[in-house]
Order: sequence, then structure tokens, then C-alpha cells
Amino acid sequence: MTQRENYDSGNDFVLEYGDLRFTFNDSDFKQRAEQAARKVKIIRGPLELDEELEDLQNLIVNGEIGEAESPLGEHLTDKWEEVADYANEEGSLVHWLRRLVFRQAWLDQRVIEGELGVVFDDKAMDFVYVQPDRDDGPL
Repeated sequence: MTQRENYDSGNDFVLEYGDLRFTFNDSDFKQRAEQAARKVKIIRGPLELDEELEDLQNLIVNGEIGEAESPLGEHLTDKWEEVADYANEEGSLVHWLRRLVFRQAWLDQRVIEGELGVVFDDKAMDFVYVQPDRDDGPL
């Protein structure tokens, strides 16, 4: 069994899962947080305000926003009862945001270690992960 390496882009934020400990710099973490929020559809496009990113980051790191700094933070705080358990029995909004940030870094670490590659898929018009030395298409 291969020992997995931990993803590391800085020391501003830490996510742990099992034996894995991923560390992020501020910029990397905010980008991943924004991508995760788009994936679960709590935002539609790029966030325009630094305060929105700050609120989103606080939600993921602390499990709550506390005192909102932006309209997004205020909305999530006002609608907390509706959005907190929005996912389903498998986890809360915070759970899924954290999981998606972790998954993105886990996949990137697999690319760094050569277990996955990234190619542009003309049909999907997007970048996709592939297994090197295999022709069975995107994962």
C-alpha cells in the first residue's frame, strides 16, 4: 500500500481527514472555497467582494459565519435554518463545502504525484482528470 503525501500550498488553513492533513495558503483556500460554493449552488459565479470570500471562508473553517461581513454572509445567516441542512441526511452544507475543498486538493495531489493527469476534453469543453497510460477516457 502506497503512503499518500499531504497536499501543501501554505500554512494559513488546515483540513484533516483520516491520516491526511492538507494545508493551504490564503489564496488557494479562498479559490477552492469559491469553487465548492459554486458546485453546491449557493453562488452562481465569481464572488465580487473580498468580504463575501471572507464570509464563505469563515463558514467552511468555523462551521458558521458569526458576524456577516457581506450581503452573502447576511443572506446565509438569515436563512441558516433553511441552508444548514440543505444537503440531506448525508451531511450539512458545511460538511459538503469542506468535503469539496478537500477533494479538490486530494485530486491535485494525485496529479502532483503522477497518478492522474489533466487534459482538455473537446466534447465537455472543460479540463478533466485522466489516468496516465490509459485510453479509457476522462474519470
